[in-house]
Amino acid sequence: MPKSMQEPTFLILTALADGPQHGYGIMSDVEQISDGRTRLRAGTLYAALDRLQAEELIAPDREEVVGGRLRRYYRLTDEGAAALAAEVEALQQRTRIAARRLADLPNLGGGATPAFGGLQ
Repeated sequence: MPKSMQEPTFLILTALADGPQHGYGIMSDVEQISDGRTRLRAGTLYAALDRLQAEELIAPDREEVVGGRLRRYYRLTDEGAAALAAEVEALQQRTRIAARRLADLPNLGGGATPAFGGLQ
């Protein structure tokens, strides 16, 4: 079974699945996709982008100068899209298993809250 993708990688690839973006756009999109739970710092993002580029999951798309600063855009490669699709399928499978097992728990009454309320 392939190793699970780390959440920042999953979020970066998900952001780029919507089209090419520059670093700040990716950081903003990741924060939005994760409902604010994940905030990538610039150093973390660019290290991840370098790694994902080396793994051929993303590629440079274009560069432009805005306000005297270089803005580099990245895009998802076919390999990156395939890796993201495989991770989505794996997450869906694990979610189906968890939902089925939760539904089988006694005293759930259709929701997970009562079963987990007593767990500490």
